[in-house]
Amino acid sequence: MTAREDTVAKPTHIAIIMDGNGRWAKSRGMPRTAGHRAGVEALRKTVRAVGELGIGWLTVYAFSSENWSRPASEVSDLMGLLKLFIRRDLAELHQNGVKVRIIGDRRNLTGDIRALLEEAEALTVDNTAMNLVIAFNYGARDEIARAAAKIARLAAAREMSPDQITEETFAAFTDTAGIPDPDLIIRTGGDQRLSNFLLWQAAYAELVFLPCYWPDFGRDDLLGAIETFSGRDRRFGGVAAQDVAS
Repeated sequence: MTAREDTVAKPTHIAIIMDGNGRWAKSRGMPRTAGHRAGVEALRKTVRAVGELGIGWLTVYAFSSENWSRPASEVSDLMGLLKLFIRRDLAELHQNGVKVRIIGDRRNLTGDIRALLEEAEALTVDNTAMNLVIAFNYGARDEIARAAAKIARLAAAREMSPDQITEETFAAFTDTAGIPDPDLIIRTGGDQRLSNFLLWQAAYAELVFLPCYWPDFGRDDLLGAIETFSGRDRRFGGVAAQDVAS
């Protein structure tokens, strides 16, 4: 770890919207699939960098519930890349002590994809060096609706009263139950929006938007985003200490 990396204040949990694969490929006269493949390599490097920096949690937006509307050939290629990433990288992740957790709706996924996700989680369940959360077939509004439906079923069965529903109890029914909220959300590709990603959990996250496309994202970009984060005044709805004193 360099002196620069060692001195910067680091977040506990970084979440990344990995955007710009298709535009990266188009700018090079290549098919969109080439951009997705380059994006997988950027993900590999980022997971390693986050672990080397001693950051305990990384969540990546791998496939949104809205991505099914893309051309069938592109969706098929994305599914293939998911399989390749897990089959090729799972052993290394496990060896490095990375615990994998998948969030998102699995109900309508094919059996082979569900089995692959379950394999990744089962193999790494006891690892403690780092946590990699993969948002797959994930949409934040869907997550919130599913959590509300679970609570409604309990209330209808008189197993929970409305008075018991708090922010904390609601969070326990989300896909990210037990996961700390992200401190820093990074989005590559130039767009400045959350795109239905971690809407409940992002209430007090610092947002950093980068112009580079995801395949070009590297360690320096990661460290620059962390430095931006460390320079923010995080008040969580309150006021800074110096403002209170004055």
